[in-house]
Amino acid sequence: MKASGEPTRLEPYLIVFTLWLLVFSSASQTMILSPILPRIGDELDIADALLGTLVSVYSVMVGIFAILAGPVSDKIGRRQILLLGCTSMAVALCLHGFVTGYYSFITVRIFAGCAGGMLSGAAVSYIGDYFPYERRGWATGWVMSGSAFGQIFGIPLGIFMAARWGFRSPFYLFAVTMTLTVLLLFFQVPQPDVRRSQDRLSVGKAASDYLAMLRRPEIAWASAAFFMMFLGVSIFVIYLPTWLERSVGLTGDQIALMFVVGGVANVLTGPNAGKLSDRIGRKGMILMSCVGLSILMVLTTRAVTGPVPAYVFFFATMVLVAMRISPFSALLTALVSDERRGSLMSLTVALGQIGFALGGAIAGPLYADIGYGSNTALAAASVLIMGLIVWFFVPEPPRKAR
Repeated sequence: MKASGEPTRLEPYLIVFTLWLLVFSSASQTMILSPILPRIGDELDIADALLGTLVSVYSVMVGIFAILAGPVSDKIGRRQILLLGCTSMAVALCLHGFVTGYYSFITVRIFAGCAGGMLSGAAVSYIGDYFPYERRGWATGWVMSGSAFGQIFGIPLGIFMAARWGFRSPFYLFAVTMTLTVLLLFFQVPQPDVRRSQDRLSVGKAASDYLAMLRRPEIAWASAAFFMMFLGVSIFVIYLPTWLERSVGLTGDQIALMFVVGGVANVLTGPNAGKLSDRIGRKGMILMSCVGLSILMVLTTRAVTGPVPAYVFFFATMVLVAMRISPFSALLTALVSDERRGSLMSLTVALGQIGFALGGAIAGPLYADIGYGSNTALAAASVLIMGLIVWFFVPEPPRKAR
């Protein structure tokens, strides 16, 4: 375990790398499931109608355990909950090697979802504990870029491995990277010196604390903005590949390349957007991103006519998405005191999962009955509403003079 004392000059960068590896591993093991579902069905003889539940059950458990883990992390400290969540996730990923059918697989995904829920808000909460507000955009941008690196490198490598060595092999790969995260957390990442919650841990107390937070207008509005963000993303993204394949004529390989291009945009934009928001403020960047993204969404069905326009369009889309995520996450960390930060991040993550699930339920009927243009219009409205909520109702701390 890392000894306490004066931090070294390298410590902030090592912390950012550890949290980045955490996000890379967790996001990759989530994203890899969808492209290898047909192989899972073939190898384990699982019906197509049941394959989707392997994805949805994970999201449900993430939402539940995010709510439960928030108050625990406020009580015992962020480092401890990160260690517990990463260790649990590493074990869960190793257990994918023992699945033999639908029921064993869904049990393992439930376990992985429990671990994912513990981790969902803890990384950003740790950033809020360790880094001053003026540095949180930079740190959050780099940490959250781990998801984009997973999209660029982790998922293509996982698909390659699954095709040659079976669907279990990608989970072994991400178990290794998650185990490395555990070792870095244990030996190199300290517990930040912040005030912890002194409240007793109980379901009733946690529920009353969440309700008390939601009674604060700025928390309620920020939670609504987080909900709208995931709602819009879900409505827009879920049927985008289907529309591109059936209506525009893109192949599976071309769609995969489009997502890689989007991941590159995220990597290039996320850290820089976070750093820029440290200098000029968060709310303006969030509003600008949401307005631009809503315009792109509305223009999707007219602008995307082939592979090249799709790559350009998705690159621009992911630039605007990255411009929003890092500043918004950093802004959330300043809305509550240290001993409530984990609860707030867990609350917003849970509401985001609800928004994503609701968007998925809405997206199907819209696409089938009206067409993908209706998906883009409703997603654009959701994104614009999110930006307006943040601009008018979510306060931002004043920036310190430099």
